[in-house]
Amino acid sequence: MSGTEVKGVVKDSRSPSTVGMDPFSDTLQRLREAFRSGRTRPAEFRAAQLKGLGRFLQDHKKLLQEALAQDLHKSFFESDSSELILCQNEVNLALKNLHTWMKDEPVAKNLLTQLDSAFIRKEPFGLALIISPWNYPVNLTLVPLVGALAAGNCVVLKPSEISQGTEKVLAEVLPLYLDQSCFAVVQGGPEETQQLLKHKFDYIFFTGSPRVGKIVMAAATEHLTPITLELGGKNPCYVDDNCDPQTVANRVVWFRYYNTGQTCVAPDYVLCSPEMQERLLPAMQSAITRFYGDDPRASPNLGRIINEKHFQRLQGLLGCGRVAIGGQSDERDRYIAPTVLVDVQQMEPVMQEEIFGPILPILNVRSLDEAIDFINRREKPLALYAFSTRNQVVKQVLDWTSSGNFGGNDGFMFMTLNSLPFGGVGNSGMGKYHGKFSFDTFSHHRACLLAHSGLEKLKGIRYPPYTPRRKQLISWALSFQNCTLL
Repeated sequence: MSGTEVKGVVKDSRSPSTVGMDPFSDTLQRLREAFRSGRTRPAEFRAAQLKGLGRFLQDHKKLLQEALAQDLHKSFFESDSSELILCQNEVNLALKNLHTWMKDEPVAKNLLTQLDSAFIRKEPFGLALIISPWNYPVNLTLVPLVGALAAGNCVVLKPSEISQGTEKVLAEVLPLYLDQSCFAVVQGGPEETQQLLKHKFDYIFFTGSPRVGKIVMAAATEHLTPITLELGGKNPCYVDDNCDPQTVANRVVWFRYYNTGQTCVAPDYVLCSPEMQERLLPAMQSAITRFYGDDPRASPNLGRIINEKHFQRLQGLLGCGRVAIGGQSDERDRYIAPTVLVDVQQMEPVMQEEIFGPILPILNVRSLDEAIDFINRREKPLALYAFSTRNQVVKQVLDWTSSGNFGGNDGFMFMTLNSLPFGGVGNSGMGKYHGKFSFDTFSHHRACLLAHSGLEKLKGIRYPPYTPRRKQLISWALSFQNCTLL
C-alpha cells in the first residue's frame, strides 16, 4: 500500500518505498478532524451527501452494470433489480425522511420528572468503517453507506478486492460525488484490512463470513468499538408434504440459483420427506429448464463463480451425495450448472459449510418435528424458509425456530422491503439495517433530560433526610410512569 491519496482514495500498491509505513494514518486523521469540526452534523450536509450518492448511481449506471458483468457475469437487469434499484430506493427513503429521523424523540416521564424535558437524541458515532463483500458488491457497500451518511458520520469504505471491476469504480469514481474531507475509499486485501483494523474507529460495519467476522470483532474489541456483523450460514428450507411441488420448485430454484447461488440468504439445503423429494425433483428440473434453457451455460440469466479459488471449492462439493440434477462444470469459464444433490449425509462437507454457489442438497426427514429439531441443533441461520399450503405448518416453523430472517412460502423477497430490518442472530451476525434501521444502527441514541434551573422547592423532595412522609411521596412519584399533568 502506498500512502498517496487522490480525491478520497488510498490506493493499493506495495512499492518498496512504503514498506513499514502506515498508509491510513493521514486519511483517518483528516476524517476525524472533519468530524470534530461538526461539518457532518447539519441535515443540509447529510442531504447533500445522499444526493451526491444518488447522482453517482444515476450517472454511472452503465459503468456499474459493466463492472458487475465483469465480476460476476450478471445481466444488466439482474444488476438493476438486485443492486442499483435497491440502493436508489434507500437513498430516496433517507432523503424523504431525514429530518423526521433526526428529530429528538420525546419519551414518557414519571411525576418526579414531569416538569423536565426527556428525549432521545440521535447523534452520529463519528468515524465509521464499512467493510463490504464481493457477492453483491454495490448493494452491500452502498446500502450501509446510506445509513452512515444519513446519520452524520465520516466514513471509510473498504470494498472487496475480489470483485475487482466494482472495486475500481467505487474507489475511483464514487469519491468525486462526496465530500472528500469526510469520506474515503481504501483498497487492498486481507493484510491491508488487518492493518486498517488496528486503528480505532467509532463504529464498524462488516459483511462477510463468520470466520472473518470473528477476526473483525476481535479487532473491534481492542478499542471497545461497537459493531454490526452481517454474516451468513446454512439457511434451511423446509418443504411440507402439503405443497404444490411445481410452485415450490419455481420459487426455490429461482432463489437458490439467483446470482449463481452466491447469496447469503439463499436456501442452502432442503428438508423434506422422501415422498416429497420424488415429486420435487422433476419439478425442479422443469423449473431449471424453463428459467435457463436446455443449456444453462448459454443463459444470459445465469452468472459465473467469482474466481478460481471459489470454483475449486465448489467443485469439491459436487462429490458429496449423488448428483440428481446438473453437476456439469467448466473451469475455464468458472461455470457450474444448477445442481441438486440427494443421498447427502449430514457430516459431508456440503453440509458443514455455507455453499455459496449453485448447489442445493436435499435431505430427508420423517416429520415436521424432526425438521425443526434438525434446524435447532445447528447454528442459527441468517434466513429460514418453510413451504406448505397449511398455515399452521409455516407458523409452527416460525414459532419454534430462530433465524435472522424468515420467509413463508417464498424466498428472500423480504430483502426488497426497507420497512423490514435485515440482520442475523448468533452465528449469522448481530445488528440490523435497511431503511430507518440503517440510520438507527449508525446513530448513538443518547438519553437526555433537561431540568429547569429553578423550582428548587419542588426538587427538594428528593434530598435527605428521608422522613417517612418523604419516602412515601418519592415512592409514589416514582411508581407513576407514562404520566402527564395535561
